[in-house]
Amino acid sequence: MTIIKHENQRVGVLIDAQNLYHSARNLYGKRVNFTAVLQEAVAGRSLIRAIAYVITSEAGDEKGFFEALEKAGIETKTKDLQVFFGGAKKADWDVGIAVDAIKLAPKLDALIIASGDGDFVPMVEYVQQNAGCQVEVISFGKSSSSKLIEAADDFIDMCEDTKRYLMSSRVATANRRRRATAKRKTTTSRTRKTTKK
Repeated sequence: MTIIKHENQRVGVLIDAQNLYHSARNLYGKRVNFTAVLQEAVAGRSLIRAIAYVITSEAGDEKGFFEALEKAGIETKTKDLQVFFGGAKKADWDVGIAVDAIKLAPKLDALIIASGDGDFVPMVEYVQQNAGCQVEVISFGKSSSSKLIEAADDFIDMCEDTKRYLMSSRVATANRRRRATAKRKTTTSRTRKTTKK
């Protein structure tokens, strides 16, 4: 099905930050460029709200991440990581995202879900049938539910343009710089030896 995206459409973007974060890390060993995700999701239309749902870690070192999201124009909703007796941990925003989607949908022409979680299929179908809202999904196709992709009116596969949607981690960037510096030194050293002869 072909969908229409025009500049007067009111859109809302709900970002399952944990889902995208873990997919990017497990598939590519990199971090998500949430600014690029938001730009692609909005596609030049009228953004009403963009919300990222985040789990705070036990260390509580997400300040920089929250600031980056805010700078990109993305609100954040946080929830603490639950640690149960025996060490089991639980953290998800599925119900919160679904409730917000149902509340926001009547005010939107298009709802974009940034997640590959198949648990959202009933919510997608409900919003389509009861709010008359177009529902789009943007996520990594390799780790997305085929049922979610099928239920959506449109699907953007972030695996098709990883350079756009991913950022290198600080460690990878530091290693790349270190290799480039070492290569330059080696090349400079060889050039000097050749020049002396």
